[in-house]
Amino acid sequence: MDSLEAVKKIESEYKESILLKTSFRGELSLTVNKSDILSICSFCKETLNFDYLVDLTANDNMGLDPRYEVVYELYSYTHSCHLRLKVGIDESEREVASVTELWPTANWHEREAFDMIGISFSGHPDLRRILMWEGYPYFPLRKDFPLAGKTSEMPDVAFSEPVPLAGGPFVTSPCSAGTDKREPRSREIPS
Repeated sequence: MDSLEAVKKIESEYKESILLKTSFRGELSLTVNKSDILSICSFCKETLNFDYLVDLTANDNMGLDPRYEVVYELYSYTHSCHLRLKVGIDESEREVASVTELWPTANWHEREAFDMIGISFSGHPDLRRILMWEGYPYFPLRKDFPLAGKTSEMPDVAFSEPVPLAGGPFVTSPCSAGTDKREPRSREIPS
């Protein structure tokens, strides 16, 4: 099976859900209904063997409707093919179903999209900011966010004493646990 065959199978199963099919430089993209994304992703994983979520990101297409777009980059190791799914999200809603139950690696990708653009993922097990501090009122990757940034009150905790972390603040702990247990903020810090 290649990407074209995968798209044909998705079209036959979810004909009413596909809003747009595009091809650019041999890469296929399907824009689908937001309400069906979880079902389509499940079909891609379980039936078509797209077992790897390469990336999940969000775009701000300011001036277009819908303004936001969530992009799912899928890969099948079984068939050595790539597929891109897209979902448009209105300014007023900014929410889509989480795919963390299908691909656990979606956890951090969805948190980044939430943190940087403000897209919420319903059903996400731990939707909180990943780069900016909790309570930060803005979304830095939105197109209306100024390049020079915005002033805001930074919590005092940001200027507390440095905490020693073995290996540095961005090094995960080597173990068989999932990424949510290896992230530096989840470690027990001795007081």
